[in-house]
Amino acid sequence: MRAGRAAALVALLAAGALLAPALGVEPPALLRELSRRLRDVRRLAAGAGAGRRGARGAAGALGCGDLRRAAAGPELGAGLTKAVRRAELPGGRALALKAVHGAAGGDVSRCVRRHRAPAACRRLAAYKLLKELVLLRRLRHPGVVQLYGQCYDNSAHPDIRVTAMLELGSPLEMIQLLQTTWEERFKVCLSLVKLLFYLAHSPLGSIVLLDFQPRQFVMVDGNLKVTDLDDASTEELSCKDDNDCMLDFPTKSFILKCSAAGKCEGINEKKNLFNAYRYFFTYLLPYTAPPGLQPFLSDILNATGDLRYGINETLRAFEKVLHLYKTGIYLQKRPPLLQEYISLQGFRTRETQDYKCWPSYSHLGCLLSVHNAEEAAGICNSQPQCQSFIVTQQRTWTGRPLAAFRSHLPDLIPDANAAIYIKRSASSREKL
Repeated sequence: MRAGRAAALVALLAAGALLAPALGVEPPALLRELSRRLRDVRRLAAGAGAGRRGARGAAGALGCGDLRRAAAGPELGAGLTKAVRRAELPGGRALALKAVHGAAGGDVSRCVRRHRAPAACRRLAAYKLLKELVLLRRLRHPGVVQLYGQCYDNSAHPDIRVTAMLELGSPLEMIQLLQTTWEERFKVCLSLVKLLFYLAHSPLGSIVLLDFQPRQFVMVDGNLKVTDLDDASTEELSCKDDNDCMLDFPTKSFILKCSAAGKCEGINEKKNLFNAYRYFFTYLLPYTAPPGLQPFLSDILNATGDLRYGINETLRAFEKVLHLYKTGIYLQKRPPLLQEYISLQGFRTRETQDYKCWPSYSHLGCLLSVHNAEEAAGICNSQPQCQSFIVTQQRTWTGRPLAAFRSHLPDLIPDANAAIYIKRSASSREKL
């Protein structure tokens, strides 16, 4: 039965059978807004093959019965329209519950003050969440938070109560992200670019995130995902000439081309891209980047900041940087440094606290991503404390090994798959 719930909901949305407002004497302006949002939900539900099984894992989709059995946890966040709460299903499966914020939310309270129609105002906010449900079902991408299911309750006539059951993520903390390694920050930016590429070519057409802010994203198992889609739009600006295609930002303005079809060419993807530049790329890309990659990163920043690149060109530029980084081509040529080290094959060091470096993958010492032992030797030479290092078996998301750097000659443990590199000068002092 659960497999049919998702398809049934989409069909009902498209037909409007459950969404027809129970209208009383609501003010005309509120009625117009209700009708507009209802048309928006119907249009999206009818698009991109509304009759298909659109939800990931629809055969195991959650419903109202699961919601009633879930143990509610703390509130994770709240915006103008919706609040998100942690919950746990029997068996320990954690998820996020998203519902209309109600009287405490800015959207509903502002609407009530203006129109004096609480039920219609709550319905207006519910349409916004219903729109998000439709989009989450239609947009299947690793950069979109996963929808596990929903509960739709129309029994409290004339209210409608909608709860979305979502993949649980943690809020994106930019300050915390700035303290991570460059490789992890590049991963976040690359994930965002892949998401924007998908949105530009989605089954519903080019989609713009109208409320593009870091708070619209979460981290799930180290991966960036958009979690708030109620302000997304598939509509592209109509125009008569280029002057109608103005993109205004706080620091810059752009005029795009008006196509022969009377639409501003690429306006949705360009708006997403510039927001990605000003909220993410500017802060996350250049800081502590490998010197050999900095010219390529500067090109990306300049081209996206001036909107000379579209999303296709931006993705190609990011993939080029990733290729250079993974293959080690970015490394600057210099005299071999590894000859300054004694290699002890078949040994590793005991994990103990040592000197710290920044940014490190470990709080106990200096653990950095390297291409190979030669690059690790260069890093060790640049750090006065470093006397030895070991290239570990740990790998980052790019497949690069992590190297642990030490300030002293540690106790050695036999390990057939490991090797430790000791500065010849340090070895000589030890003998003395």
